[in-house]
Amino acid sequence: MIKKIGFIGAGKMAQAMIEGIVKSNMIPKEDIMASAATEKTIDKIVRTHGIKASLSNIDVARFADILILAVKPDIHGAVIEEIKKNIKQNAIIVTIAAGITLQDIEQAFGFQVKTVRTMPNTPSLVGEGMSAICANDYLSEDELIEVERLFHCFGKTERLQEKFMDAVPSISGSSPAYVYMLLEAMADGGVRQGIPRDKAYRLAAQAVLGAAKMVLETGIHPGELKDDVCTPGGATIEAVATLEKEQFRGAILAAMESCTKKVTTLN
Repeated sequence: MIKKIGFIGAGKMAQAMIEGIVKSNMIPKEDIMASAATEKTIDKIVRTHGIKASLSNIDVARFADILILAVKPDIHGAVIEEIKKNIKQNAIIVTIAAGITLQDIEQAFGFQVKTVRTMPNTPSLVGEGMSAICANDYLSEDELIEVERLFHCFGKTERLQEKFMDAVPSISGSSPAYVYMLLEAMADGGVRQGIPRDKAYRLAAQAVLGAAKMVLETGIHPGELKDDVCTPGGATIEAVATLEKEQFRGAILAAMESCTKKVTTLN
């Protein structure tokens, strides 16, 4: 890949993505550029990542072959209005915002533009991100693969039909927050039983990491893996019974539903 990569916006998600791209060495640092609203953020980006940076969104728009709009959903329209006359002719526009559709991007530009809708998540910072991706008909298969390769610098990707994209935040975009709450609760439980907090967090986090890898690498249904841990009359099935009694699954399902409802009202 010899494309120049631009980020309009340099918040936490953008910086997680930049970190992954820089670490991969797939793109030279001089071929990556980001814009930010303050000199403080610009200085941080240059100091931390060694890439180009500017206070001007237009500078980034003129620079990038793949232009990532890493801004909040409610300012997409204003940003696109600012840059639309300055993007390269064959630029690929990538949005990472919840609730912003391919049609929203196309209508905001007012002309045919290659557009990719994505939903990454914050584990991208440690190279374990999960990004859902869909694109409009103006991209070739090779171009979409090129975008996917970029996202593989900080994790994995999954192509989805756009009709499913509003549901993605609830299952992979926002769900790290649910897992962090689970880990905090597990650690609190360990501390309650006398385990030092730092050790409790390590025990809980490694257990969750290992359980996730079991699902991904064995292909075994999570229910079957759960059953394998539950010996008859044992402590695990007692814990599972309590989780069922306290509506653990129901709470997760309700949280995901409320997340998706919010996504559909963001734009």
